[in-house]
Amino acid sequence: MDETEDTAPESLLPYDEWTEEALKHVMIRALRHAAAHGLPGEHHFYITFRTDHPGTVIPARLRAQYREEMTIILQHQFWDLTVDEQAGLFTVGLSFNGAASTLQIPLAAVTQFADPHVKYGLAFRAEHHPVTPEPEEAPAEPEPRPDSTPQVVSLDAFRRRSPAKDA
Repeated sequence: MDETEDTAPESLLPYDEWTEEALKHVMIRALRHAAAHGLPGEHHFYITFRTDHPGTVIPARLRAQYREEMTIILQHQFWDLTVDEQAGLFTVGLSFNGAASTLQIPLAAVTQFADPHVKYGLAFRAEHHPVTPEPEEAPAEPEPRPDSTPQVVSLDAFRRRSPAKDA
């Protein structure tokens, strides 16, 4: 059998993106349902998200502890769950070691959504966009003042040169 027969041609339509968008909408509907009606029975959600994604707002102590990724559980003690699909985020109130916190999580930052009660789970591709350090993590440095004379850097010094040939 010819190997080319087993290989599908590359799609010119973004089926993977459309599928992920549709599955993410399942998560959005589940969050909206929980926001409006609470979680029925033993349902509960595990949501894993990138803490370093732009727009993710979590307390500094949690960001220090979870520099790249964090999982939250929505079960018995959460409040003020809202989903703003237009803004592309959801917010939720949770308690961490007795301290009440509000988290704002972009939908694009979510990497996993699961409801373990019914063994249902989804995985998403989250784009890695490191956020710039927050002021409490690194003090801001003053902007350097531009010189009045523009500086030109020659790229010749950085170009690869072919090895010299013996003549």
